[in-house]
Amino acid sequence: MGNTKNIMKKIKSALISVSDKSNLKPLLQILKNNNIKLISSGGTFKEIKKLKFKCSEVSDFTGFNEILDGRIKTLHPKIHAGILNKRNNKSHIKDLKKNNFENIDLVIVNFYPFEKILEKSKNHERIIENIDIGGPAMVRAAAKNYNDVTVITAIEQYSEFINELKVNKGNTSLSFRKKMSQLAFTETAYYDSVISSYFNKISKTYFPQKKIIHGNLIEKLRYGENPHQESAIYSRNKHLSINKIHGKQLSYNNYNDIFSALTISKTFPKNIGTVIIKHANPCGVSILKNNLESYKSALACDPISAFGGIVSCNFKVTQNLASELNKIFLEVIIANGFDKNALKILKSRKNLRLIDATKFSLSEILKFNSTSDSILIQSEDINQISKKEFKIVSKNQPSKSQFDNLIFAFNICRYVKSNAIVLASNKATVGIGSGQPSRLDSCQIAIDKMKKFIKSKNEIVAASDAFFPFVDGIEKLVQSGVTAVIQPAGSIRDKEIIKFANSTNTVLVFSKTRHFRH
Repeated sequence: MGNTKNIMKKIKSALISVSDKSNLKPLLQILKNNNIKLISSGGTFKEIKKLKFKCSEVSDFTGFNEILDGRIKTLHPKIHAGILNKRNNKSHIKDLKKNNFENIDLVIVNFYPFEKILEKSKNHERIIENIDIGGPAMVRAAAKNYNDVTVITAIEQYSEFINELKVNKGNTSLSFRKKMSQLAFTETAYYDSVISSYFNKISKTYFPQKKIIHGNLIEKLRYGENPHQESAIYSRNKHLSINKIHGKQLSYNNYNDIFSALTISKTFPKNIGTVIIKHANPCGVSILKNNLESYKSALACDPISAFGGIVSCNFKVTQNLASELNKIFLEVIIANGFDKNALKILKSRKNLRLIDATKFSLSEILKFNSTSDSILIQSEDINQISKKEFKIVSKNQPSKSQFDNLIFAFNICRYVKSNAIVLASNKATVGIGSGQPSRLDSCQIAIDKMKKFIKSKNEIVAASDAFFPFVDGIEKLVQSGVTAVIQPAGSIRDKEIIKFANSTNTVLVFSKTRHFRH
């Protein structure tokens, strides 16, 4: 283990500069108990004095007054030499004596609240003034010199630090200093990444030369997709924008399904729409205005696949709907809130996860996919679909209800794994074919689902996430009773597809946009 003097380090002096001044008193008390000299500046100095603890001001310590409206406080050789010098290096010791500098053994710093200011303000000047310079500089210096110096960068570390001093009688161990150093470098990296992201955002640089991704650990999950895989969920914010209000811990697969469901739900008009997800694919969707009928029609699309799935309601769940939801086994129910009677019914199932997604939004989402040392990044396919994107290419013109159903089906199609085919009727899906290498197979699966579960005689429309490369796909749909088809343009056989549609009196609409989802 080596010389214990090099492992245990006595703290004699501390520099404290914190933006968040809460919970300082127990920290200051343990420092006083161990006769540790305090140095501080600005508001922290005033707070320490207010709490009736002895403290030297940084300007008195350095002999240099704060300047530039406080932009320069701790950026001084006496501060950084006191932190950075190696205590057993003769040259360093000589330099300190020559300049009449002294050691600083402990640095306690948390940064200007840049992230909080971003949430509260759009004033660029105010945001810039909340970029901390001196704090990260001191933290990096102390973290680099962890062999001799202890660094504390978060209020959450105070209790562990206090315990460390109590156990070691005013000393810190090398293992503790290493741990705090690692946390400190993570803190400065995170802080700089938030600043970098802000500048990329205001300059609309979505794919910079160097991409920095920051996130806060929300929770470590029991395992990943399978029990032998490790997993965790992170967020750019301190908390997720969804709130679990009941049920057992969410799994990796639960989260994957939840976000798949919400990506669809939040494209619907306010307080309308039900989505049922199984293995990240929709197996039933409806946008009927009556919420109970919306759920029933979504479930009718594929009630077998819905078993053990998740339901996302883009509205508040009431007692009547809760009673209906309670009739089948579900892993998760998502809603924009639940009324008291609904909660009473649904909470009777101990393990059923209930998620309040009222605050969830799809704004400015980037989608990530990683393999080995590479990360694929793209903007999410969430733009609102409008009729302007489409061109009617058949002689037969769609009715208003047909066109509405075509757009509904096309919107759902972009969230179904390719190759994707969605059959719809009366603002609800009636058959979904997903994830097949052959588009013809997806057509057949969607048709089979419809024939198995749906007895409706209403008009049926079909959507495809990409063009039909051959006539056989659209032919199969028309033979099953489809009267209108929507698909992206772009095939060398588009004219053949149009000719077939006209020969069968089928409505055919082309989209300017393709919507693969691999």
